[in-house]
Amino acid sequence: MSLTTRALRNLSRRKIRALLVVIALAFSMAILIVIPAGIAANQSATQKETSGLANTIDQTSAAINQTATEIQCGLTPSAPSGFGFTSGGGTAIAIGGSGTQMVTSGSLGGGALGGGFTEPMNESLYNDINSSISGVAAVEPTLQVTEGHTETIKPPAGATVIGSSGGASPPASFNVTVPDYIIEGVPLDSSLINNYPILPTNITAGRNLQAGDNDDVLLSENNSAYFGIGVGGTVNILGTNFTVVGIYSPSGADIQDLYMSLADAQAITNQTDTITQLNVFTDNTSDVTSVANAISALHPELTVSTAQDRLSSLQQVESLYNTELANAKATMNQTNNQALGEIILAVATTSLIVLFVMQYTVRERTKEIGTLKAIGFGNLNVMGQFLLEGILLSLLAAVVGVVIGTVAAPFLSKVLLPAVGNSLGAPKGAVTVGGAASLASAVTVSPELMLIAFGVAVLLGALGSVYPAWRASKTNPAEAMRYE
Repeated sequence: MSLTTRALRNLSRRKIRALLVVIALAFSMAILIVIPAGIAANQSATQKETSGLANTIDQTSAAINQTATEIQCGLTPSAPSGFGFTSGGGTAIAIGGSGTQMVTSGSLGGGALGGGFTEPMNESLYNDINSSISGVAAVEPTLQVTEGHTETIKPPAGATVIGSSGGASPPASFNVTVPDYIIEGVPLDSSLINNYPILPTNITAGRNLQAGDNDDVLLSENNSAYFGIGVGGTVNILGTNFTVVGIYSPSGADIQDLYMSLADAQAITNQTDTITQLNVFTDNTSDVTSVANAISALHPELTVSTAQDRLSSLQQVESLYNTELANAKATMNQTNNQALGEIILAVATTSLIVLFVMQYTVRERTKEIGTLKAIGFGNLNVMGQFLLEGILLSLLAAVVGVVIGTVAAPFLSKVLLPAVGNSLGAPKGAVTVGGAASLASAVTVSPELMLIAFGVAVLLGALGSVYPAWRASKTNPAEAMRYE
């Protein structure tokens, strides 16, 4: 009878014990593979979010610098104080006023920095800006309309309102409007298109909008995916068909924006002569402050934002994110230290379980060992049998552990590892949706980890069995035969 056959037969003789040992070892093996998977998921999510943030800030900063002579003007809607928080993907949710809206992270260069006004206003009331203020080179009226769907959000238990002195709780649930796309109506005038940055420039397919275009639309790559349409296709927007003339890569501030002529945007939204923002361009950067002051004096109801204002706001946002990034890195270090301790504990537990089980097995089978040696089995043969039993026991546990780890990886990772800080960009005390849960749900056990688990099982099985197996090989046949 071969060594392997004898080892398998001996394990099967004590099925209940073997099963209990396999289950105990399996949980240790599951921990060994889930912890690295959880760390990898945390690191990947943190890296992705911070990289996206840095990219957005760089692109927004570059856009601000390119529009140094631009002044943004619009009406700021009055709203009582509310609360806000960020969801797992970095989506900011603002609650307050007459309605609730969800603003995507792409609006960092818009409303979050002083621009991106959405309150409608009569275009004709502001024709005097171009004609009566010295230093104005051009005025671009735009209309922005967000189209989306409503979702009900339930804050997690223990959430508090941002900035509340007493830690007030948010409502049990509330509705938010999740944007599907944002219509940007711009005047397709050749003098504006050719001389000022009023349209995206990173065209990846087709062409840009041109002066005189009607019933044509320029989509972002996100829009193209949402509508499932490419260049040359027809897309229906608010009941009107438009031809897709081009697709652009978003800069981070316009990921959901689709561009069309101002006249088309006003027509399909039933907002004739209505705009939401005026972009005023000055002759020189030195004229920006005087022109901005003149606009405020002429139309005090307008909120006026210069590139410098937006840059200052961007720097504040950047400072906030840098603080949150430091917190996330600190938590990541804490996670790594905790994970190392848990891995050491799991390795030690696995080795000790194998050691104690095999030690007991050797003692229990002393008489059997004496018989084997009496009929001619050598020391190496006896030692090899017990080593192989320990290794097979660990391999069976590894199989069960991989199954447990693969199925329960999100749950085990959430239990074993601390969450990586706040969702980046969420101020301390903010309500967070997703966060740790969304990171945990992304934990998966890779094939490489599975192979490593089997290798570790063989190693630990051998290490845990080597001393009991050595003792078995040194058993004196005469004494073993008298053992009761």
